[in-house]
Amino acid sequence: MKDFLIIAVGLGAVIGTTGAWLPQVARTWRTKSAADFSWGYLALLATGVALWATYGILRRDPVVIIGNSATLLLVSSVALVKAKPR
Repeated sequence: MKDFLIIAVGLGAVIGTTGAWLPQVARTWRTKSAADFSWGYLALLATGVALWATYGILRRDPVVIIGNSATLLLVSSVALVKAKPR
């Protein structure tokens, strides 16, 4: 029961933090603009999320790995839109 509770809390955190990026990604792709995001913010966030994913790999924690990998993909998609010449 304890392991189930720990996994449930982790999944809840993943749904909340990764899910929070979905409206931003949708807006960025819809408007084809990421001007509101600074490169510093995107770089720092991507680095932090990549480190969390690496931590998950080292700890063999699939919730941390999956959640942070998904967030890294979403952040990277915003960076791709920002990098495209207008």
